[in-house]
Amino acid sequence: MKFLLLTTLLFALASSAEADIYAYTDASGIVHFSNARYNKNDRIVVAAQRDENRYELPRSQLQVSRAGRNRFAPLVEAAARTYQVDAALLHAVISAESGYNPAAVSNKGAVGLMQLMPETARRYGIENSFDPEQNIRGGTKYLSYLLQLFDNNLELTVAAYNAGENAVIRHGYSIPPYRETLGYVPSVLKLHKKYRSIL
Repeated sequence: MKFLLLTTLLFALASSAEADIYAYTDASGIVHFSNARYNKNDRIVVAAQRDENRYELPRSQLQVSRAGRNRFAPLVEAAARTYQVDAALLHAVISAESGYNPAAVSNKGAVGLMQLMPETARRYGIENSFDPEQNIRGGTKYLSYLLQLFDNNLELTVAAYNAGENAVIRHGYSIPPYRETLGYVPSVLKLHKKYRSIL
């Protein structure tokens, strides 16, 4: 009976707060519940219903581009080896971010193949974000940093690439509930899986 009441309460909380409910067990064996993840080992016990009206990337950026992949493969492979990042992930991010257009500029000021923000470019010593080699190097360095920060969790890494690492941390080490990010993460993960099958 207690379990049934607890479960009902948790579902009500998740529904009303529109947030996941996490659980962890402390050293004394007491189970704690929260709508924020404070530890990466916390587990989701109730998943909130997500907004179905998610942002969708342009169709051209959701497709595997053989021409783009072939054109930039040497630069991607070199960066992947240097910074120990899966080349398929780099191709997936490039596809999603720019559709392999090195001259792409977003309305937020992100530039080039991997859509580097000016702050990120400065952070990694990139002088010309329109230069494919520099852009891929800067984006790969950032992904490498995010993979280390989030213990190789691809979902959180990709979410952080889109929304920033501080947003992921601020939302309890979970995907921030931003419309764009909620659409971006599954799109990149699908592309990653497709590129892995052909590389």
